[in-house]
Amino acid sequence: MITQDDLRAAVGAGLLTEAQAASLLTLATDRQTGRARAQGLDEPFELFRGFNEVFIVVGLGILGGGWIGIWQLAIFASGDFRTTTLMAGGLTALVLALLSEYFVRRRRMVAPALALTIGWAVNAVVFWLTLMDAYSVLGGVEWAGSVIPAGLTTLTIGAFWARYRVPFAMALMAVGAFAFLILALGTVAGDVRGWQDLFLLSASGPFAWGTLLFGIVLFAIAMWFDMSDPHRLSLRSANGFWLHVAAAPAIVNTLALTLIDDGSPVALAILAVVLCALALIAVIIDRRSFLISAVGYIVALVALVTEGEGTPSLVLLLGAGLVGLGAGWQWVRARLLRPVPQLIRNGLPPSA
Repeated sequence: MITQDDLRAAVGAGLLTEAQAASLLTLATDRQTGRARAQGLDEPFELFRGFNEVFIVVGLGILGGGWIGIWQLAIFASGDFRTTTLMAGGLTALVLALLSEYFVRRRRMVAPALALTIGWAVNAVVFWLTLMDAYSVLGGVEWAGSVIPAGLTTLTIGAFWARYRVPFAMALMAVGAFAFLILALGTVAGDVRGWQDLFLLSASGPFAWGTLLFGIVLFAIAMWFDMSDPHRLSLRSANGFWLHVAAAPAIVNTLALTLIDDGSPVALAILAVVLCALALIAVIIDRRSFLISAVGYIVALVALVTEGEGTPSLVLLLGAGLVGLGAGWQWVRARLLRPVPQLIRNGLPPSA
């Protein structure tokens, strides 16, 4: 095994440049970390690789605050809100792209990549909404006004992912596509009094079924990424991770709202069965992110619909269930995988 001393000697002998030695060391570290994760049988998750990344994110945040402040002054001074905002959006996209070239493509930093992806997405939303003159559409003006900006924003985030391959961009693309679908279906459904009614399976029109199908398709894409990298050593697995985070609420939203709206003991029992089914799926595919996203969304949904009544007891039960399942995750998973066909198990992470 080549050590850091060997790399230093190679640099000193002129066999490698310092940049090549640093790249080789980074590659070796990433591969070693991947092996450790596979042996540890744990779901990979990484927000930053060192405090230097946190330091850079703080710097990016301060830089962004100053940049926004300067453009706000420019917008007020110009008197032409739309033109100046569009100019600011274009230059901001250029700056974000240049920063991403260095911190993402060259340095392969995780936390700055997340920060720059969020900045890119927010800038895209503001730019396209300004360009299409669509303001406060969800407040009740009309649905159709923001369909095109939502689609263009999703495509813009997709272009960022295609260039920089930041897995978190997958989640933002999924959110953008979901917003586009909701607005498009809302345009077909027309004006409604309550937004919650749109997600009920008992409602007329394709809205609820369309959003449910979207969540299932998103889950299928996430599984395609997962099964192409069962040992979770590459960015394909990270793409799957973030798609699972987005897919779970999309699936749960329609089912949970329909059952909660019914309110009968039978409906609540069905909701409990749905939760158990999601837990079984999450354990089999070894994706805690899918389960925690679904459970968190259900808690928020119950608190919103019931205005807080009964939420503490639900949180207590779900918390106890998650702690118990987390403690015995691998033990439960090993037994659930036994009846799964070998062909499918070959595409899933190995069990203990």
